Amino acid sequence: MLKIWGRTNSVNVKKALWCAEELGLKYERIDAGMQFGVVNTPEYRRMNPNGLVPTIEDDGFVLWESHAIVRYLAAKHGAGTLWPSDPRARADADRWMDWAMTPWASIRPVFWGLLRTPPDKRDMQAIEASRAKAAEQLAILDAALAGKQYVAGQAFTMGDVPIGCHVQLWMRLPIARPSQPNLEAWFERLRARPAYRKIVDIPLS
Repeated sequence: MLKIWGRTNSVNVKKALWCAEELGLKYERIDAGMQFGVVNTPEYRRMNPNGLVPTIEDDGFVLWESHAIVRYLAAKHGAGTLWPSDPRARADADRWMDWAMTPWASIRPVFWGLLRTPPDKRDMQAIEASRAKAAEQLAILDAALAGKQYVAGQAFTMGDVPIGCHVQLWMRLPIARPSQPNLEAWFERLRARPAYRKIVDIPLS
């Protein structure tokens, strides 16, 4: 059985778990990271020398890096669906998977600053600068979603997974957000998916 190491409130672990759920895979999730420890044990470091989550083990094959995991699971179990058959559609999905790290670099400081930093230690000026930058970057996705249901076209693909996890944080953080109707409609389409509601759109912690 597929094993996935990582805590449920990690945005990167959510990517692997959501992908597995969309594909209907049976898996065992093992708590790891932050309060659970595990990641600094010799056994874990032999699997993932970075000491980060997620890590998966699939019939003896060990893989880390969340986007690589999503691509692997989609290619193995979702050919023609999450893993588009058409090379151009697949490249488009790939492009958005890689681009997801652009707004994440701005969303992450807002998330950590507001939710995981004590109020007296928050740098509100830096948080606001990151919020404004993230809004500017997400305007690119909002424009790209015009006339499309999902990031790579009319079908849900692996391309929606990483950025869908990042945007959930953006939509749930206690911040001011500009009106981005295409992005908001896409977020609601993701929220209509049972696997997204189960794995991704959970209370922030």
